[in-house]
Amino acid sequence: MISPELPRKPALALEIALAVSIAVAFADSSIVVLALPELFVELQTTIPRISWVVTAYNLAVVVSAFGLLPFVRRVRPAWLALVGLVVFLASSVVCALSDSLEALVAGRVAQGIGAALLLASSLPLLVELSGDRRRAVALWVGAGTLGTAVGPALGGILTEAFDWRAIFAVQAPLAAAAIVAALHPAARELPPPTEQGRAPLGSALALVFTYAALVGALFLAVLLIVTVWDYGPLAGAGIVSALPVAALCARPLSARLSGLADIVGGSALLAAGLAALALLPASDPVYAVPALALSGVGLGLALPPLTRASLARQGDLTRSGTTSVGVRHVGLVVGLITVAPLLASELTDAEETATLNATAVILDAELPLTTKIPITLDLYREFQRAPQGEIPNLSRPFDENDAEGDPDVAAARDDLLESVQAVLTRAFRSSFVLSALFAVLAGLAGFVFGRRAAV
Repeated sequence: MISPELPRKPALALEIALAVSIAVAFADSSIVVLALPELFVELQTTIPRISWVVTAYNLAVVVSAFGLLPFVRRVRPAWLALVGLVVFLASSVVCALSDSLEALVAGRVAQGIGAALLLASSLPLLVELSGDRRRAVALWVGAGTLGTAVGPALGGILTEAFDWRAIFAVQAPLAAAAIVAALHPAARELPPPTEQGRAPLGSALALVFTYAALVGALFLAVLLIVTVWDYGPLAGAGIVSALPVAALCARPLSARLSGLADIVGGSALLAAGLAALALLPASDPVYAVPALALSGVGLGLALPPLTRASLARQGDLTRSGTTSVGVRHVGLVVGLITVAPLLASELTDAEETATLNATAVILDAELPLTTKIPITLDLYREFQRAPQGEIPNLSRPFDENDAEGDPDVAAARDDLLESVQAVLTRAFRSSFVLSALFAVLAGLAGFVFGRRAAV
């Protein structure tokens, strides 16, 4: 319980500082997604290699969280959190100062280790600071849900306002503020856990599938909007913000439903939103925003009760909280390693179709040969940039050949971009369908274990 000497306002400030760091640790699973195109260009690398900026963090959290399980009973939560926060702070600085992919990935691995230490110990610390187990669990669950949902949008805003390094630079002072909470006497005096509560395994399985499904909403959708549709990080953040906004708006509805209805209904809505993304009729936010919002409602309904169900009802929360953290990131890793190869295969097949369609557009364009030939040559040069680590700008050849002043050139540019975007958008369908299948499996797991998962 909280120390009698500790006034409520300072205690609340410490709770908030710790909750913010929890949200950031969960957000870091996807916070760099909107910055990947900029990282891709600046670090002169390949798409498979740049994906390790995301994968390395999640793998590090998984390995560290499960590796901690034999030791959490021997360490005071405050010291575990303190080490985690110091590692997280230092590695955030390393990431912000990185000038190579290897340094950035190493920093992300260290971030994942620090995040696992923090998340494993943060729940008992919140219980101690708040003096109320139910309130602490609600705060931990809420921070985790919010962080998971807002990660991509937050990263996009920071990238557009500054650059990708700002994503990591802002995390250092947030971790420093949380260190104050871990150093408070009320937290330091909390002894190592003795009675280890256990949570139902069914909720863990449902969490794995839910987070695997979120790869579609948090990663695939962002890559589609920013890379294929060519929206910038800020515009992309605006589009994908439909997901966290909808997730927050779903909470009043969730309060009126049983835990089982939340889980099954939320999983169904998440699957429906991902299926809608697979069947987008055009490369237009008008269609993407409602699909993302539907996914967000599903996330807002299903994730909080699933998270609560993954925590022990009695006894210490350290072990079950650590397991919950590891299970979530297992889901993300499962989603990434299954969806990424499928998407890569589909994009490889789509590349030839897109090239043929682009050629047909140029041939059919009502342009003189003296204009077509320079545009064609410039387009060839743009495609040649890709192996050098740059993203082809298919608008540039037209813009440099007077698209602004010649409506025929502008029309040819728009037709080519629409044709290529349509083909590449369809290449995402199978990956979105697989993500939707994960959501269906999450709902089935929640239903089968419903009586134990319901909260």
